[in-house]
Amino acid sequence: MGQKLLLKNIDVPGIRYFKTYFENGGYANAAKALKMTTDEILEEVKTSGLRGRGGAGFPTGMKWSFLAKPEGVPRHLVVNADESEPGTFKDRFLMEYIPHLLLEGILISSYCLGSNTSFIYIRGEYAWVAEILEEAIAEAKEAGWLGQNIQGSGYDLEIVVQRGGGAYICGEETALLESLEGKRGNPRLKPPFPAVKGLWGRPTVVNNVETIAAVVPIIEIGGQAYAERGVGRSTGTKLISACGNINKPGVYEIDFDLSVEEFIFSEEYCGGIANGKRLKACIPGGSSVPIVPATLLLTTSDGSPRLMNYESLSEGGFQTGTMLGSGGFIVLDEDQDIVYHTYTLARFYRHESCGQCSPCREGTGWMEKILKRIHEGNGKMSDIDLLWDVQRKIEGNTICPLGDAAAWPVAAAIRHFRDEFEWHIDNPECLVRNYGLADYGKPREIVQTTN
Repeated sequence: MGQKLLLKNIDVPGIRYFKTYFENGGYANAAKALKMTTDEILEEVKTSGLRGRGGAGFPTGMKWSFLAKPEGVPRHLVVNADESEPGTFKDRFLMEYIPHLLLEGILISSYCLGSNTSFIYIRGEYAWVAEILEEAIAEAKEAGWLGQNIQGSGYDLEIVVQRGGGAYICGEETALLESLEGKRGNPRLKPPFPAVKGLWGRPTVVNNVETIAAVVPIIEIGGQAYAERGVGRSTGTKLISACGNINKPGVYEIDFDLSVEEFIFSEEYCGGIANGKRLKACIPGGSSVPIVPATLLLTTSDGSPRLMNYESLSEGGFQTGTMLGSGGFIVLDEDQDIVYHTYTLARFYRHESCGQCSPCREGTGWMEKILKRIHEGNGKMSDIDLLWDVQRKIEGNTICPLGDAAAWPVAAAIRHFRDEFEWHIDNPECLVRNYGLADYGKPREIVQTTN
């Protein structure tokens, strides 16, 4: 395992505060960047191969290069700190415990993009984190790292923290911009894209917290060195929010050559399945990515170890693979009821749909109703095919990806756990007892080891 890039100082007492952060090398990379040209910074970000850490994985340098630069028109950087994806909490961890890393990343990124007013749009439920960020901004401003003529460079930057209203849909970048403008958080039709017409009609870049924080180590070690810390197009390091039926839930910074098996079972990371249980399934990238059974989780279709990176987790497509997504790694043990959990996710997406697109507005409601019926023992065998048909008609037919996010978990649950759905329908009187591991849950009989 290589040296941590984002969390290397996370255990330093007082690292949340400017004085300690600065004494441990904080803002040194911002000082370095302010002496570079904006083109030089952009080239380092491109060379690094950094991909958006919010879930989509789009190349960050390429996204920045799309930013329009009309004469006399302000440009903006907006940091997406909404983080409403169930199972994902690594951005909260960064903001809560090392907020100045994010602010330094914003300073470097805003300078590169020509933004003099940048925004952090933070999830409404993160009220205490918003207060931490506002305190950190005040510290940085007092020390001359924000405001007018930063460190004598001639560059001006103000950072505004905007609290959202607790809507999952505002994690979609155009819905976020609508909300930031004071409107209902409905996604916009694209084009035009935010890089051309974003916040208040001005050219805007939207990146999530981890992505912007990663700009700091890129400037520190250089884009080429950052790219070498990776596998293929998965470069640098990644923060993973690990939760579920594991012994050591938490936020981990990993290298992309780490195997899924080592991440789950080694003491350095998740420490194995809790209570001596067996692994049944996993949702590796937050609630919107396909669930995979244990039999497909640890190895790819050719039998090689599956790695914790974009390419390896998606190997085989949705038939045998999944997605890294936002890195919300949810582990399920042998006692977990897939039908119930799928119903829970469908209920969430129905509630969070903005209702703008009829396939999503109507389809998420129907999926919730059908799954509730099966879970409560009132289902019919035809309901499984009906569910499949509904999700298929949602996917790809909505303005924003929320429709896909709602459809994929249902499709994957049926694809890999159809016999569990059938068991629920055939045994309606057994509402408490879980179907259990069955045949698909024996990944070469994994045995819990303890030291």
